[in-house]
Amino acid sequence: MYKIRIILDTKEDIIRTILVEETINLEILHKTIASSFGFAGQEMASFYRTDDEWTQGEEIPLFNMAEAGEDISMKSCILNETLPEENSKLIYVYDFLKMWTFYVDVVEISDEKRDDLPQIILTVGEIPAEAPEKEFVAEKIDDGFGDEDDIDDEFGHFDDFDYNEY
Repeated sequence: MYKIRIILDTKEDIIRTILVEETINLEILHKTIASSFGFAGQEMASFYRTDDEWTQGEEIPLFNMAEAGEDISMKSCILNETLPEENSKLIYVYDFLKMWTFYVDVVEISDEKRDDLPQIILTVGEIPAEAPEKEFVAEKIDDGFGDEDDIDDEFGHFDDFDYNEY
């Protein structure tokens, strides 16, 4: 049995702790997480592998996105293989239009067997009516070409060129 803590990426504390069987696939985990936060589970979603610093890694989509052959999907990933030990982590994104983002963390793994799983054992906070706004900011990388103002050659600066003349 896995005890998993799911934290919504917001300023307020919105947390669910759930108990699930270790042999479920990630599709069942997706539906369990979605329902524990009050979602129907009908929107597209993905899990992302991550490290201890929550750096987003390989995507595990809801459906196999490969054109042909076998590829990774939630249905093909078993929980105890994907998250093999305590403190294993995933990032979960639900509804790509609203980008609800959750941090999934394995709190405890036990050999205990229960018939009443999945089960929500802790609920903290209420989900907001609107998804928190995401800000995607990339680091500025020096590409070696200089600034826009440096674009000058023997023909002069392109901004000075009158294109309406032709």
